[in-house]
Amino acid sequence: MGKATGFLEFERKTIANREPLARINDWNEIHEPFDSEAVKKQGARCMDCGTPYCHTGMTLSNMASGCPINNLIPEFNDLVYRDKWHEAYLRLSKTNNFPEFTGRVCPAPCEGSCVLGVIEPPVTIKNIECSIIDKAWAEGWVTPQPPTERTGKKVAVVGSGPAGLAAADQLNKAGHLVTVYERADRPGGLLMYGIPNMKLEKDTVTRRTKLMEAEGITIKCSVEIGKDIASKDLLNEFDAVILCCGATKPRDLPINGRELNNIRFAMEFLGPNTKELWDLREGKAEQFSELAKGKNVVIIGGGDTGTDCVGTSLRHGCESVTQLEIMPKPPTERAENNPWPEWPKTYKMDYGQEEAAAVQGEDPRQYLVTASKFEGDADGNVKAVHVHNIEWTNDNGRFIPKKIEGSEQVLPADLVLLAMGFLGPEATIVDQLELEQDARSNIKAEYGEFRTSVDKVFAAGDVRRGQSLIVWAINEGRAVARECDKFLMGTTKLP
Repeated sequence: MGKATGFLEFERKTIANREPLARINDWNEIHEPFDSEAVKKQGARCMDCGTPYCHTGMTLSNMASGCPINNLIPEFNDLVYRDKWHEAYLRLSKTNNFPEFTGRVCPAPCEGSCVLGVIEPPVTIKNIECSIIDKAWAEGWVTPQPPTERTGKKVAVVGSGPAGLAAADQLNKAGHLVTVYERADRPGGLLMYGIPNMKLEKDTVTRRTKLMEAEGITIKCSVEIGKDIASKDLLNEFDAVILCCGATKPRDLPINGRELNNIRFAMEFLGPNTKELWDLREGKAEQFSELAKGKNVVIIGGGDTGTDCVGTSLRHGCESVTQLEIMPKPPTERAENNPWPEWPKTYKMDYGQEEAAAVQGEDPRQYLVTASKFEGDADGNVKAVHVHNIEWTNDNGRFIPKKIEGSEQVLPADLVLLAMGFLGPEATIVDQLELEQDARSNIKAEYGEFRTSVDKVFAAGDVRRGQSLIVWAINEGRAVARECDKFLMGTTKLP
C-alpha cells in the first residue's frame, strides 16, 4: 500500500496533457513531463485493500478486469510513495517487459478494478507505471542484460509487435538464439505503424528494440515470411517457430459505392502517415502527404483506431471530422449490469475527441448511426456518406440493428476511413503451413499451451486470440516463451 490515509488526503490527478489546440500543431507526444512529487502523492492513494483486484488479470463479461500481466501494482505504488524509484523499476520489470508501451497506450483495466474505485476515483496506476519506466531510462537504470550462457537452440519469432517482442525477450533471457522477422522497414509492428506518434513516440519503440538487439536478439526487417522466405523453410532452419503476426485483416463495409476513391481502411491511413513522418525526420523523404488536409473526414467505427484517425486528421488540417458509432452512447456512471470490478463502460473522451471538441466545439462522435451507401462525384471520388439512425432490437436472444425510418442524413465526405476492427490473421502463413484455424479464422492454439496443429510451431497474441489489448499480447508473448522453452529444454525457469 501507499500512505495509510493517502486516499483520504489526496485527490486523483493524472499527468496533464498539453492543451488540445496547441498539440494538434505537431506530432509530439501529448503528455506533459511528469512531476515526481505529484506522482508520489498518487502512489500514496493506494490503500491497504486486502485483496488487490488491480493485478488479478481476470476476464469478466469478455473484458479484462485487472492487469493481464499481473503487475505487482500495490508494491510499486508503495515504493514510489516512499521515493524508492529504482526498487519500483525492478519490481515493475519482474512482470512487464515493456512498461513504456503499456504506460502510454494500455486502457488500464487495472484502474477499472481498483478497490478504491468502488467509492472514489481509482489510483492513477497507468501514470505511475509510465513515470517509473521513464525515470528508469532517464537515470540510466535500463541497460543491456545479455544472458550469461547460450543453449544453442534457435527460435524464429514472426512479427515484432508486443507479443513477438515479449516472446523474443523472454526466450533470449533463457539463453536461446532468437531471430525476429518483421515485414515492415522498422521493428515494432502496430507499436510502430499502427499507433500514431502523438500517442507513442517512435523513439520510445526503437530505444527498446535497440536494447533487445544489444542483448543478443536478431531483428530482421523488410522480410515477409511467406513471400521473401517460405514459411516451411523456417521449420528447417529453427528448432521452434512462434507466430505473432497479429490479426491484420480489416473488417470491410460492403455497401453501395465502396469502390469509390478515398475510402480507406484505417491502417492504410495511419501506417503510411507514421512512415512518411519518420522518413522525413530521417532524411529519407522530402515531403509529408497530409491526406486529410482541407477535407471533410468521416470515420466509421470507434475504439482506439477511430480515435487515432480523428487525431491524425486534425493534425493534417482537415475541414471537419465526424466519427460514426453503431453502439449507443455509454452512460456517465456504471450501469447496474456493469458492476465493479468489470471494466467500466462509461462515457469518456479520448485525446482525439478532446482535440476535435476544441476545434469544432463538440464531440465528433454520432452514436447509434450506420452508413447505408457512399455517394461519388463525376470523377469517381467519394463526396458524401448516406447514414441513418438505428436501434438495437432483440431477435430471439440475438440483438440486431434496426433502421429508424425518417432518420436519414447525408454527410459531406471527401475522405472516409473504415475503423471497424479486424477479422483475424492474413492467410499466407496459415495456408503455407496448413495450420488449423478456429471458428473466427484465428490460428488454433490452446491458451496456456500455444501449440498449433503443426509440430514446432507456436502461436500467440492477436493471431491466436483475435484483436485485443497490448497487455494481453505481452501476457501471451511471455506465456508462449515459457511453453516454447519447456518444449526445447524439457523444463523452464521462465515466469
